[in-house]
Amino acid sequence: MNILLISPTSGGIGGIAQHVDGLSQFLTGLGHEVDIISSANTFTIPIKRLKNPSFMFSSFLKTKFKKDKDIVHAHHIAGALAMKNVSGKKILSIHGIYSKNIAQLYGKTTSNISKKYEKTALNWADAITVNSKEGYNHYTEMGFNVVQIPNAIDLNLIPKKSTKQFENQIIFAGRLSKEKGIEILLETATQLPDNYHLLIAGSGPLEEKVQNLADKKTNVHYLGYQSKQNLLSLIRGSDLLIQPSLEEGMSSTLLEAMACGTCILASNIEGISEIVENNKNGLLVEPNNSDELLNKILDLLPKKEKRLMMANEGLEIVKKYDWKRVGNLYLNFYESLLN
Repeated sequence: MNILLISPTSGGIGGIAQHVDGLSQFLTGLGHEVDIISSANTFTIPIKRLKNPSFMFSSFLKTKFKKDKDIVHAHHIAGALAMKNVSGKKILSIHGIYSKNIAQLYGKTTSNISKKYEKTALNWADAITVNSKEGYNHYTEMGFNVVQIPNAIDLNLIPKKSTKQFENQIIFAGRLSKEKGIEILLETATQLPDNYHLLIAGSGPLEEKVQNLADKKTNVHYLGYQSKQNLLSLIRGSDLLIQPSLEEGMSSTLLEAMACGTCILASNIEGISEIVENNKNGLLVEPNNSDELLNKILDLLPKKEKRLMMANEGLEIVKKYDWKRVGNLYLNFYESLLN
């Protein structure tokens, strides 16, 4: 098959970028021809409100030079216009719920505008995929036929190396933005005991707030962007990974934490609760509640046996999210469209 993947992000630790990279490697490994349009090879304006719109139009112009494809697979609404412009079976994958994410970032007015474009973009696709039950229910209720295919990770790429910089090491890894619960994380961090060390890895619009707290608190350590292998080693070396998101699809970071054998403490929201069962392979807390988050950290961190029990359960659960399985779900889906 000749396949075009379209993504507004590339590289880094972002979920969509990782997903597209993993899918590309899986497909090329089986001998399929894969072409990618992303921010790595397409002009974008690196400003918060302009990055995705600029990618949308520049990727559309770039597809003017693309030949027909068997499959044109866009990941994110920002890639839909370019998807529409190329001949082939068109798939639009939504990671999370687009309008809810926009509402968290920019407010209801912008979200209401985005809903109109989102519905138009969805109608351009021959098929729509989502990675969570929440997404499936949302877009089905909008009247679309939707297929749910989960996120995936390559278990063979999980490093054996463990980087433990501190006793009582806690880590957050991801985009430093409001929807990821960064403000709640920072509020919680101000109350952490001095011997509990929080590592924060990633970049994003709230980077300055994170750096300011790290400058004031000796047990808060801002690491900035980390390569994938460094990040996974840090996760493996941590006693606890925290993900206090307000809005989330199916999180690749949580899957990676499970694969690293690291205990998880995360928000009890739909995208997360699909893969983390409370008190089985992690602990869930109510979102936007720094007091509960702090209390769970203080309760869980000293209980090594409980953390190990949940981490071991995660090691078993994550096996069904390996690219060997999920990649074949995509491949079968592509073939069903072509047939």
